Amino acid sequence: MTFTIDIENNISAFATQEEAAAAITTAFEFFTNPKELTQLASTWPAERLVAIWNSLPGVKPVKGFMTAKAGTGKIWDAIQRTCKAAEPAKPRTDKKANCGAKAAKGVPAKAKAIKKATPAKNAPKAKKSPASEEKPNGIRGGSKTAQVVALLQRKNGATLSEIMEKMQWQKHTVRGFMAGAMKKAGYTVESFQPEGGERSYRINA
Repeated sequence: MTFTIDIENNISAFATQEEAAAAITTAFEFFTNPKELTQLASTWPAERLVAIWNSLPGVKPVKGFMTAKAGTGKIWDAIQRTCKAAEPAKPRTDKKANCGAKAAKGVPAKAKAIKKATPAKNAPKAKKSPASEEKPNGIRGGSKTAQVVALLQRKNGATLSEIMEKMQWQKHTVRGFMAGAMKKAGYTVESFQPEGGERSYRINA
């Protein structure tokens, strides 16, 4: 089971990472176990972890955690409880819990929303892009996708650092965006690393 968390702190469950990338059109990070969630949280501000916990259903709000690991452990347990509560009452033939996210063979899986976050006042939140005319592939001018496309359409594309600085994203978010939103928008993104250089991305013509 792959869990995703987007820039609005919404958590969803998918059978595989590939299904997550095909279904999500915004930047996201993913994790499959408590250790990976803790690694992600190590790059987040403390208030984001608190905001995620406080927006989960059925939990007692907190003002902070002793450590990031303690916070992610509680969040992981809450997610697992939500998954179990969402499982069908009938007996299961397989041993892996999938929270209802696993699709029939050949049919794209539909994500099971774990929760819809209500971001706290101090929680990191994506900045709203100014509305403007629609661009090719249905991309709205000024949107995050449009901004990334502009970077990747340059002759030499854009380095991972340039994208992170421009969009104020972490490495995991950039990778998730390339695999999800860009593919969904119809773009083929090439990832390359010049000799002695930094990982870069560009759009193939």
